[in-house]
Amino acid sequence: PAPHGGKVELLLERIVAADEAWMQLKASHPPKPGALLELPGGASATVLERAGRFVRLRFAIDATLEDYLDRYAEVPLPPYIVRAPDSADDERYQTVYARHPGAVAAPTAGLHFDRPMLTRLSAAGVVLAYVTLHVGAGTFQPVETEDLSRHRMHSEHFGIPAATVAAVETARAAKRSVIAVGTTTGEGGLRAGEAETSLFITPGYRFRIVDRLLTNFHLPRSTLLMLVCAFGGYDAVRAAYAHAIDERYRFYSYGDAMLLERDPSAGTGK
Repeated sequence: PAPHGGKVELLLERIVAADEAWMQLKASHPPKPGALLELPGGASATVLERAGRFVRLRFAIDATLEDYLDRYAEVPLPPYIVRAPDSADDERYQTVYARHPGAVAAPTAGLHFDRPMLTRLSAAGVVLAYVTLHVGAGTFQPVETEDLSRHRMHSEHFGIPAATVAAVETARAAKRSVIAVGTTTGEGGLRAGEAETSLFITPGYRFRIVDRLLTNFHLPRSTLLMLVCAFGGYDAVRAAYAHAIDERYRFYSYGDAMLLERDPSAGTGK
């Protein structure tokens, strides 16, 4: 709650200092810079600045921000899951290979993998290579304009290890397939290092690296669905979704997945 009695909901976007973080804020009357928010456990936070739906907060807490959130916050399930998070979500809504905290949502195609499956894949000769993307709250933002060039993506932090670049280059030199697990993995070129990205992939984008894409079924009018159509081709994706609906597949984060081949006719655009 805020001192005047109103309530706010905060979704962590990014920790920027030991006691500061950007949060997505939901409130009937958004607090202004300088406002004090009362938090669970006797803690508080001061609003430093606002930027659209986001606020930068400075916390007054008796622990590290990570420890405080572990104790009092809940797993941020996607808005289309209409139930309260429970303790099982702490484990289920996380990939088994996650290493670096920072994403506000799980790369859900990766939820289909467990340790025994990864072991079997390695034994079969599959080379596993990892990247990091701190998925932001913008991943839930629908496209609300008919002119896609007017849609603005939120920036997200990513990291690509040199070992991953080497593994992909070796695979391509040997003419082996490169399979991206999830749309957040297949979103760009390949160069070792860390940076920010606000890439918005739409039909006409030229994919240069990924041959196949494992992905869940996405929300209508979402940027992720547009990426999938750009990769697999509109007709193939439409047919896959029609089949999924007919066979009553589960959609979205805790749902089923499909493996798409890259559309050979795609890639004539930018």
